[in-house]
Amino acid sequence: MAQTERYVWLDTLRLTAGVSMIGLHATADANGQPFVGYSEVERIAPMLVRAVIYVARTELFIIIALFLLLMSLDRRPRSYSRVIADQARRLLVPFGFWTIFYAFYSLLKADAFGYGTALRAELADPVIWARYLLLGGSKYHMHFIPTLFGIILAYPLFRLAVKQPILGLGVLASLALKRELDGFVYSTFWDTEALSWIVRFVKCLTYVGYGMVAGAFLGLWRRSGALADPADAREAWVPPLLFAGAALFLAKLAATWLTVQKGEWPYGFAAGYWADYLMPIVLFAICMCLAGRRWPGWISVAAPYAFGIYLCHPIFLDLAEIAIAGVPLSPILQVGVKIGIALSGTSALVWLIGRCPPLAWTIGLGALPLPRRFRTATAA
Repeated sequence: MAQTERYVWLDTLRLTAGVSMIGLHATADANGQPFVGYSEVERIAPMLVRAVIYVARTELFIIIALFLLLMSLDRRPRSYSRVIADQARRLLVPFGFWTIFYAFYSLLKADAFGYGTALRAELADPVIWARYLLLGGSKYHMHFIPTLFGIILAYPLFRLAVKQPILGLGVLASLALKRELDGFVYSTFWDTEALSWIVRFVKCLTYVGYGMVAGAFLGLWRRSGALADPADAREAWVPPLLFAGAALFLAKLAATWLTVQKGEWPYGFAAGYWADYLMPIVLFAICMCLAGRRWPGWISVAAPYAFGIYLCHPIFLDLAEIAIAGVPLSPILQVGVKIGIALSGTSALVWLIGRCPPLAWTIGLGALPLPRRFRTATAA
């Protein structure tokens, strides 16, 4: 979204968010469930791993992306239509490529697990393709891109939070609204065609709160930079932020225990809900407050591949799940195998793609395959 050579703490967040998605999806079984076919004892280790990894969710990506967008607008103001057109090119062109890729690549896993015929029937349905293209339904992780684009449409509101950081607290109201609306929508529209569309609309609407948080963080960042000793001023906030993070993590552990006991995700556990959705905010704030510290230089070298890691990791997770299907491995060994295969395979693939000019644009690197007059002039 913007050049971040001078902001290694942002690069650290980007890389953390990308890699964490591998661990997140690897800590569930092939059906996306918490290893329901195993005993409580066998579920403990993988669910604890998930509790740690789930500190960085896709919401962290959203905050980072919006923070960088607002920062770039401060440097180079543009009209609303220009900003939206630029973001559409950056996000939706690669999204279209990966949507088509995963729609057909998913047949590999579908055939291995016995639902290939059903998936092929879906691929002949125009309604399914509408979901793929508008909701990101071709793979479990593709929802992020159309959701982010929907949130970006409201970016003028986020600029208000840059001037008035107190508006960032609006995320509490938006997340409370999301929780209530989700309960209503799922109970009312369950098993209907409208469910996925309404859920996505509610998500885009309520995730505007994360945009307000991104704006508030940028406003605080700029204000602290005007102080005599900005590093010390920011680091003074680290202890209370660590305390908040510890309290939220305690709630995550309680949610983890419920998952271990019941073998299902504890969607109704309020404390777990708030911990999941607020933890990315706390993580971003802690890294921002520690921006003045010395960060490893290799992070900025690897960070540009974070988006590619996010986009490509299901390729190797599917292969790993196919490879271990029917093999008598404990849940934690399954998690280890999936993370090992997915992390190494994805890292190698995105490195190769990044060095292949005709394909680099698919992971947010290099020029888009569009006529020159349609290409954005800003850096990827």
